[in-house]
Amino acid sequence: MSEARDILTIEQIQQAFDRSPYIASLRMRVTGADHEAQALRVHIPFQPGFERGAGTGQWHGGPLAAIIDTVGDFAVGMLVGRGLPTINFCVDYLRPAIETGIEAVATVRRLGRSVSVADVELYNDKGVLLAIGRASYATA
Repeated sequence: MSEARDILTIEQIQQAFDRSPYIASLRMRVTGADHEAQALRVHIPFQPGFERGAGTGQWHGGPLAAIIDTVGDFAVGMLVGRGLPTINFCVDYLRPAIETGIEAVATVRRLGRSVSVADVELYNDKGVLLAIGRASYATA
């Protein structure tokens, strides 16, 4: 793990979320950060602007993908002290997210000098797994 001076706190991660116009529009709230376990938890409330079809209450895949990328990025970033550029990204949608907030749980799988990898799981308000994603980030 990075030295203590490089680690971002929950408050610093939330401030980074709030400073970015796009991330702020997602209304993401950091609910936990475990530096030892290299894990980050974030809650995202549903918004009608996220709907796949008007009035359906079903999340479009685009915001879900953005959440996976952002939370994975900051799971790595909290350990190196900054947000990072994404190198590669994939997502598997397992079941629809309908009329629910999202709990995103990111775990750093590899913290490298030049490339790091994080896995992200998305859950609905009942704790049902909705999607999984993996992304690589440039840490050099």
